[in-house]
Amino acid sequence: MANVTDRRVGKRTRGERDSIRVEHSLETMFDIVYTAKMAEGIKAGTLRNYRTNWKFFLEYLDMRGITHDIRNVTTDLVREYIVWMLNDKVRFDGHKYKPDEAKTVGLTPVTVNTRIGTLKTMFKFLYDEEKIDINPFAPIKTVEEDTPEIQVLTVEEIRVLLGVPNQRSYAGFRDYVLMTLLFDAMLRIQEALSLKVSDINVETSMVTVRAENAKNRNQRTVPIQKRTLNLLLELIKENDEFDSDYIFLANYGDQLTQSNFRNKLHRYAKHAGITKRIHPHLFRHTAATMFLEAGGDLRHLQMLLGHKDFRMVIRYTHLSKTSLKSQHEMYSPLNQVLKPLNKSRKIKR
Repeated sequence: MANVTDRRVGKRTRGERDSIRVEHSLETMFDIVYTAKMAEGIKAGTLRNYRTNWKFFLEYLDMRGITHDIRNVTTDLVREYIVWMLNDKVRFDGHKYKPDEAKTVGLTPVTVNTRIGTLKTMFKFLYDEEKIDINPFAPIKTVEEDTPEIQVLTVEEIRVLLGVPNQRSYAGFRDYVLMTLLFDAMLRIQEALSLKVSDINVETSMVTVRAENAKNRNQRTVPIQKRTLNLLLELIKENDEFDSDYIFLANYGDQLTQSNFRNKLHRYAKHAGITKRIHPHLFRHTAATMFLEAGGDLRHLQMLLGHKDFRMVIRYTHLSKTSLKSQHEMYSPLNQVLKPLNKSRKIKR
């Protein structure tokens, strides 16, 4: 018997069969969810988020020395992961192009909620499909986020920014048209960059955002000003030499990318002396705010922005202090209380 014991020393003890380990591996579970989401037609950007945030979670497990077995994922472990991201994770750690001053400790609540939100969606799917018996993410609450005041551009800043691109050049004119469209139609940047010539209705001055390019996969038609329409038609004519159905193109004929336009926009803002953080979505947010301040109603704004949920419109837009002050002056309850007291009094016969 002693000899048998000696032969076991230093050797791995066989436990579960390999097929059982594979069945419970996190990699296998990811493949199940990813394939299902692809079959649902989920947009490529969302699929990238699934893969990226899953990778972050596996890296944390590796750091802790935890095997990639879904049975090891508990609610306590998820909470520990959240605390680590908030307090210990170094932003841009290992990123060779980020300066050291950008590599601060602790991710923002918004970033943490984004990473956890993806995992919650995936684990809920696995639970609903009966791939797992318990959903460890079910009790997890959203991390409280600060609500910073959202900046929008002023009318003068919009004018100055639109005046920067050199419209004598193809790229400058294209960027001017794109900025005008983003501001007029309140489109998301990818919706604008995905527009094709066939999406423009000259008779009605409307543009169609096709379902495959809309964030919520709902097709919508958005009106544009006649001036914006004429600019689009002029740009389409400029594109005649390119073999492309898209309207916004790089100067070598390929579809313009978000990163390309973002870089150009940063340079335009710097040239204009605008110190606010400029990004394409700021046109949409500024336009929505100005629409409300000019007397537009929330229901029509909801249709223009393409939001299903009315609450999203209220959360998405913010009214400026000037508008808030004006509304308060007009509708303050104190006006009704003081109204009788402000009537002119009869002093003499």
